[in-house]
Amino acid sequence: MNPNYRNLALWAIIAVLLIALFNLFQTPQTRGASSDVPYSQFLQDVAAGRVKTVTIAGARISGTYTDNASGFQTYSPGDPSLVSRLQDKNVTINARPETDGSNSLFGYLISWLPMILILGVWIFFMRQMQSGSGRAMGFGKSKAKLLTEAHGRVTFQDVAGVDEAKEDLEEIVEFLRDPQTFQRLG
Repeated sequence: MNPNYRNLALWAIIAVLLIALFNLFQTPQTRGASSDVPYSQFLQDVAAGRVKTVTIAGARISGTYTDNASGFQTYSPGDPSLVSRLQDKNVTINARPETDGSNSLFGYLISWLPMILILGVWIFFMRQMQSGSGRAMGFGKSKAKLLTEAHGRVTFQDVAGVDEAKEDLEEIVEFLRDPQTFQRLG
């Protein structure tokens, strides 16, 4: 597999996992707090006097029963006599404005902003770690080159015009022949 595709697949998996983790913590935890009931069941509960409070937000109706143990939610088909029925049974009515769809896009952007910011900072640091000479995350990618006899040899022909190289080599040969003269000099 091409290393670029492998890195792209790794980033895609990390992004999907981060999005899933973010969504896990973003969803409200309302287990057992309220249940969806049919509208007809809601009307029967109102007629029987089992409904204590109701909050109406557009077509969405939510509330609590008189036993305070559980809540409910349902959707109204646009019943004009609903408020009078609720008032007749002494149900506490709360009204809220309906949330429109244009505001939800802005809400999504605001809720995703911290996640995008964290992801951007993380990508920045990962690139910084890989941009240096150490390449901290570049395991197995050695820059070492193999020197062969034909490729890596330097001969006297290569340094023929450099007098200093010739003098240095003569000193080395002289040292190898008689090291005590150099040891006396220090």
